[in-house]
Amino acid sequence: MNIKDAKEQIKNAVTAYLTKDELGRYVIPPHKQRPVFLMGPPGIGKTAIMEQIASELGIGLLSYSMTHHTRQSALGLPLIKHTTYQGKEYDVSEYTMSEIIASVYDMMETSGIQNGILFLDEINCVSETLTPIMLQFLQYKVFGKHEVPAGWIVVTAGNPPEYNHSVREFDIATWDRLKRVDIEPDFDAWKEFAYLSGMHNAIMTYLEIKKGNFYKVETTVDGKSFVTARGWDDLSQMLHLYEQHKLLVDEKLISQYIQNKQIARDFSVYYDLYLKYKSDYQIQDILQGRASSEIKARAKRAKFDERYALLGLLLNAVMADMRKAVETEDILAELLKLLKEKKPFLSTNKETAIASLHELYLREKQEYENGMNSKSLSHQKQTQLIKIMSLLQKESELVKKSFSEQPFEIIRRDFNRRVAEFQQTAQTVSDYTANMFRFGDQVFSGGQELTILVTELTVNPYSARFISEYRVEEYFIHDKELLFHQRQVDILSEIKSLDMDE
Repeated sequence: MNIKDAKEQIKNAVTAYLTKDELGRYVIPPHKQRPVFLMGPPGIGKTAIMEQIASELGIGLLSYSMTHHTRQSALGLPLIKHTTYQGKEYDVSEYTMSEIIASVYDMMETSGIQNGILFLDEINCVSETLTPIMLQFLQYKVFGKHEVPAGWIVVTAGNPPEYNHSVREFDIATWDRLKRVDIEPDFDAWKEFAYLSGMHNAIMTYLEIKKGNFYKVETTVDGKSFVTARGWDDLSQMLHLYEQHKLLVDEKLISQYIQNKQIARDFSVYYDLYLKYKSDYQIQDILQGRASSEIKARAKRAKFDERYALLGLLLNAVMADMRKAVETEDILAELLKLLKEKKPFLSTNKETAIASLHELYLREKQEYENGMNSKSLSHQKQTQLIKIMSLLQKESELVKKSFSEQPFEIIRRDFNRRVAEFQQTAQTVSDYTANMFRFGDQVFSGGQELTILVTELTVNPYSARFISEYRVEEYFIHDKELLFHQRQVDILSEIKSLDMDE
């Protein structure tokens, strides 16, 4: 299965394992919960989906690569215990608590989160001395005498033998105690995660043209040659930072992440062309509906690779704005909920209002700290909480500076100002999207380029939500086969009205 389906399978398993009956007992007792074993090639995104699952379920995540562990760190250190059996004293060897189990308890203490995922990667590549301990752990969820705490689900991962010569085969008795999930590289399934992570547009458009270069592991006379999803993800982050600092991006940089000489060279050439198209085509003019006749003529003459790069540049611009709009909307919605909750206290005097805003700030700060300690906060949620804390502080400052005006009126006016600014931004993004489709009609009429625009906007979770909520009619006109999205408008729209007076 692909990485998206694997994520759903694991998420469902964790949800089932955490289910309790009316007496507070786990429906499937912890000792009967089969550990999940995620089998797939390296760099495919196994760790990334575990982070997403923990974030979406609001539970903790503790990750370990088992190749970094020794018998002592996994099992614990031996110690001598004095005990008495039938009136006689004996010295008995025991083991201290495993570093891994202790880390679970530490996370529970620091974060306050009692449920989580213990993710052990490369579990079938451990040393020979550690193998018996790991097999015991997979069967009974214990290291020595210390069990994984109830409420913590064990998920493991490993590589198939063809990717790692250190792999140790499990026997049937072990496999029969595991819930095995096999995954294979799949670019189309990966795209949704790539959009969520802000993958660089040059990588997205390149791989759309050359999907075969998304994931490849080969053995050559020079050794292993490979390119993985992790490699593209890490390269994407460096491309963003190099561009931000105006640093040179060349094949030397690219080959540090894409360790296949031919693909690294090919993407390097494409990236240079991508930058040229970005400079030549006046993207902002196109989105503002002011594309020159020269630009239109060039786009009509362009070969498909150049056309696709142009589409990617246009989509990247509008989808980045759509993402910002959706994230801003979520921040305003959460802030609205908090302020309404404290409205009675914000409607009294200045001191009470400031104290209430500070209480909300501390609550959001605690959620942020707990989430960071438990590794359960997505990057998006981290950003949202930080921005909400900042807004609460700004509202408090506004109230402090006031003299006689009621605090809630000050807060309401400032909030409505932010909503008005957001609505104007959303309208601008809608206009840009409409102009992009109009440009496509003029330049690519009847071609597959318009289908590409519709498809990519649909695949990206942020743009799909934005279009559904803000009714970009040009999208639906070109999406006749997917008009069912019109019936999802009310479902996908999380905020019908942002009004402090409600």
